Amino acid sequence: MTKTLNEDEQRRRREFFRRHWEHGVKFNALCGLHIVTWRPDLVEIRLPYSEQLSAHDGVFHGGVVAALVDTAGVGAVMAGHDYAKGSRSSTVSLALNYLSVAAGDLTARGHCVKRGGRIHFSEVVVLRGDGQPCARGQVAVSISGERAGVELAT
Repeated sequence: MTKTLNEDEQRRRREFFRRHWEHGVKFNALCGLHIVTWRPDLVEIRLPYSEQLSAHDGVFHGGVVAALVDTAGVGAVMAGHDYAKGSRSSTVSLALNYLSVAAGDLTARGHCVKRGGRIHFSEVVVLRGDGQPCARGQVAVSISGERAGVELAT
């Protein structure tokens, strides 16, 4: 893809994806995810505890934690992405280590650690409400082509 986007067009696309992550992705909205920070160097996503997403009283299901890592990892790539290179993202790989039970409200902090031509890499730490890490993960993201609807952001 070879097109040129000025800084204002890049900014509008980044803001489009910030809103999309929180409200447009139905799974994220259903889980109650809230974007706290959406910057090229840091994405923070808060996930309030919900009984519907639990494995046991007060503890999130591990699959929800994995989805949170994926969401924050791809978000970290998208928040600083050069949209002249495309906007349709797909997770290629997700690696996750659970460190402790995911009790109470969670916050995921994602950082893009390497930007490539099409494949990008991010790292995520998930913190419990007491500030202790309960999971760490790495996400590889492919971006190519245009996502439907993103042209409305320019």
